[in-house]
Amino acid sequence: MTTKIQIVVEDDGAGQRLDHYLAARPELGAMSISRTRIKGLIESGLVWLDEAPALIPKTKMRAGQIVEIEVPEAAPAEPKAEKIPLDICFEDEFLIVLDKPAGLVVHPGAGHETGTLVNALIAHCGDSLSGIGGVKRPGIVHRLDKDTSGLLVVAKTDAAHQGLSKLFADHGRTLPLTREYLAICWGAPERTSGTIDAPLGRHAIQREKMAVVSEERGREAVTHWRLLEKFGADREGRPVASLIACALETGRTHQIRVHLSSIGHPLLGDEVYGAGFKTKANQLSLKAQQALAALDRQALHARALGFEHPITGEDLLFESDPPADFAALVEALRAS
Repeated sequence: MTTKIQIVVEDDGAGQRLDHYLAARPELGAMSISRTRIKGLIESGLVWLDEAPALIPKTKMRAGQIVEIEVPEAAPAEPKAEKIPLDICFEDEFLIVLDKPAGLVVHPGAGHETGTLVNALIAHCGDSLSGIGGVKRPGIVHRLDKDTSGLLVVAKTDAAHQGLSKLFADHGRTLPLTREYLAICWGAPERTSGTIDAPLGRHAIQREKMAVVSEERGREAVTHWRLLEKFGADREGRPVASLIACALETGRTHQIRVHLSSIGHPLLGDEVYGAGFKTKANQLSLKAQQALAALDRQALHARALGFEHPITGEDLLFESDPPADFAALVEALRAS
């Protein structure tokens, strides 16, 4: 059941941020809706200002505007334990680092209530999983898309969760953090390295997508990239594809996929941000075409993760070889 609420912004609301204003409203307070959930409703396109989706929580309001909110019924059940195999790189009483396979959803959500990494972690950790926020569940501090493979760290205790959250919120600017990905892209940048500094926010029309937007509408997003290898040549002698290493300075949803697409080099296999490049597959060798079809996802792998242990202070660094389907595509491109 969905509850619909309409609010007319009064004079004292003028100039206030949308999320702060709604968090103080008695209508939402009576429903015990937290500021975090309000932010989620806004970013999910369930809040409108004057009949237009308000996708940015920090949007400043004007007196007289009409705010409409749809509040879906909260998910009732806690995730349940499920026996799903895990590839564990490191584990102690505070946290666990694992190598996530492509195809595994990190957290339960619409359409993925079961069979997720969280379900697997609850089963694996058992009684060693402390009550994060009063509930026995793993602390997810960063995520990988369902179809992205690679390294992920998850907290097992409140203290570890707080420490890791602080670390990832800092984005490695003052605290040690290494996050590097391998991406196979269409074409190749002319330079050997560079930085993409472009804010990201929800797509204005397709709300399930992210897009490069103005600073006012989006959040800071910075990706550093290095060209590792070029593959093949088209009729003009330009590389057909390339292997790129990406280091994240921020960790926004779909950041690498959107950033590389924005400079004209979307990921091979990315149906969302590289759909316009599908015909380029005809420029690949038959073996590379077959390898790309077998991959059947975006060619992105989280290969390195390094951080300071939030409890022991130990410096940790993990590396993951690309999975077989990713490696097979690289080899096929090299041979083309």
